[in-house]
Amino acid sequence: MFLAANLAGTTRTAVQKLIDAGGVTVNGVPVRKSHKTVEGHTYIVVQDEPEVSVALKQDIPLDVVFEDEDIIVVNKPQGMVIHPAPGHSDGTLVNALLFHCGNSLSGIGGVVRPGIVHRIDKDTSGLVIAAKNDAAHLSLAAQLSSRTLTREYDAIACGVIKQDSGTIDAPIGRHPVDRKKQAAGCASGSASQGRGRSVHPVAPRQAITHYGVVMRYSAPGLRGGYTHVKCTLETGRTHQIRVHLASIGYPILGDMVYGRKKPELGVSCQCLHAQKLRFTHPRTSEDIEIIAQPPAYFEKILAKLSNLVH
Repeated sequence: MFLAANLAGTTRTAVQKLIDAGGVTVNGVPVRKSHKTVEGHTYIVVQDEPEVSVALKQDIPLDVVFEDEDIIVVNKPQGMVIHPAPGHSDGTLVNALLFHCGNSLSGIGGVVRPGIVHRIDKDTSGLVIAAKNDAAHLSLAAQLSSRTLTREYDAIACGVIKQDSGTIDAPIGRHPVDRKKQAAGCASGSASQGRGRSVHPVAPRQAITHYGVVMRYSAPGLRGGYTHVKCTLETGRTHQIRVHLASIGYPILGDMVYGRKKPELGVSCQCLHAQKLRFTHPRTSEDIEIIAQPPAYFEKILAKLSNLVH
């Protein structure tokens, strides 16, 4: 294979995975594994940086809202990454948890993601639960899989959502062109044509988001208005709420990836907050509900919208 022979330190298997993920293009079009190189064509290969081998302890302040011998629930600030990854080797929630909890974190996630049961985006604030031992981790993971661990989010969407409530049931997969983005529905699951050949992106996975309108804000000068909405995840795909709301025409305020590309209402922060968690305690079987109110910037935007429409 041409690429394996010419990419230092890269195996045939790694190259095949890279092609499957859309990381190899020729003249701007992703190639298949069966593609034969053509002299004069330009090939671009996009490779991820090597993954961080181990997470280090760092004394980073944490907003702990619940903690016992089995679990810890943290209200993560907007801008913090969950675990070390290429481009974010430290300063993450995992680095802070390792300092706070010492060796009391589940090992199921490995040395880079100890204790991590689920994730939220870097620019999403709110509740994240981590496990302090493997038994707790397995219990919480099973609840996620059976969809009995409930995650509810607060969001401000661009545009006025007409329906009081609804469900977005659209599969999500990697965007067929931009590998850093996700896409909903057939955009990420169907073959598309490019320069006379088919492009086959990675198949999407089922994704379901339930939403309910809290308040609508519409007034002259508000550029189509805004909606305060609650979203509940039935599944947990990457960027799910952001992709789903954008797919029906109501992107999240401040989301520069899936939404409008310029700051609005004097803020460029992504207005998405993981506000509520409901789950069964892995040891006591007690029903636990934890709520964390949105951060100050989120509340200020809601107050500003209220003033503009009244």
